[in-house]
Amino acid sequence: MSGGSDRSWCSAQGFGDSLIMLSELFNNQFFINSLYAAFLSSIAIGIVGTFVYLRRITFISGGIAHSSYGGIGMSYYYGFHPMIGALGFALLTAIFISSLRRKKRKNEDMLISIAWALGMSIGVLFINFTPGYVPNLMGYLFGNIITVPTSEIYFILGADVVIIILVSMFYKQFKAVTFDEEFAASMGIKTGLIDMLLLCLIALSTIILIKIVGIVLLIALFSIPQAISLKLSKSFSSMMFFSALFGLAFILIGLFSSYYLNLASGSLTILIASLCYLASEYFIKE
Repeated sequence: MSGGSDRSWCSAQGFGDSLIMLSELFNNQFFINSLYAAFLSSIAIGIVGTFVYLRRITFISGGIAHSSYGGIGMSYYYGFHPMIGALGFALLTAIFISSLRRKKRKNEDMLISIAWALGMSIGVLFINFTPGYVPNLMGYLFGNIITVPTSEIYFILGADVVIIILVSMFYKQFKAVTFDEEFAASMGIKTGLIDMLLLCLIALSTIILIKIVGIVLLIALFSIPQAISLKLSKSFSSMMFFSALFGLAFILIGLFSSYYLNLASGSLTILIASLCYLASEYFIKE
């Protein structure tokens, strides 16, 4: 009987300790910021990620994301905020890929590979040139949502507002180009402009997700939530909703798991998302 009582007491004590730890978390401003970041980033995952997935340009999003590392390296060298440098490089890459693949009819994979490698190379070189102490850059490569400061929360919020406004304004055009670009062109839609605008929205979204899961892993959040959502959705808008919902769930589970397991939140987020996708292949019928 005493053994059973001891086990019950230990279980109660363990539950109490978990509640105390949870209470401490919600009193931590960095943790509160990470919750805001998770919710706000899910908006970009749902809206932009759906266009990326259905148009099958996830590789382009990876190229844009990796090129942004050049801007991060330059920002440390010249002394301005890394997110500004990353956004500048990402937007330039989006414009570069969109314009050259149309006007010059260049091979798209080649352009993405060049931007991908060039951006990473420039970033590494400028970081090596930077005198003095350079902060740990692993957070930019693999994500660390718990380190998102309040200033970046406002940046993410502003980026979401831009995404919502532009997609609301050009929703029909984005949708037409996503499903049939040639037909959209025959209807008088300026497909080149819409394509460039979409890539710029991808660039903006990658900057949002860099601190969440990192440059290396963020391509997964433009494909896994959307792949699962496609199995459950009956319309384009419902796919956006489910993608945002799954994206938020994966990030939050990764965040809480990282706290209790003391592991990298970005890697856990993608691991959980991948396992959920594999489960959906077996348990969700299309």
